[in-house]
Amino acid sequence: MARYRGLTLRVLGKSAPAIGPGKAELIARIAQTGSISAAARAMRMSYRRAWQLVEALNRDFRRRVVVTAIGGSRGGGARVTPFGRRLAERYRAMEDKASAAIAADLRRFSSYLRKPAARRPPR
Repeated sequence: MARYRGLTLRVLGKSAPAIGPGKAELIARIAQTGSISAAARAMRMSYRRAWQLVEALNRDFRRRVVVTAIGGSRGGGARVTPFGRRLAERYRAMEDKASAAIAADLRRFSSYLRKPAARRPPR
């Protein structure tokens, strides 16, 4: 699910990034799994951190991005709202557009980077 483009886009809110690649991926994983904890595991992130990011998303945007259900006989869960889906889609579209706009610059810039060292075979 991680996407490498050579560019990291963060949309800034008043006090912190409102959305960036991590939050966008978290939204996608929650939509996929129906669970904050499963999404966190898939991203190798603590449940606490994932929960904090969900709270930040819901706080920073005008509408809820993720709704949660408390556990019970059928268990809890999380659901990405239609607004949250549109938000993630628009973020990814902006990311694609920004990456396309600077693709040639990124290719030129990457020529300045060192090549990764060859890995030595284990002894």
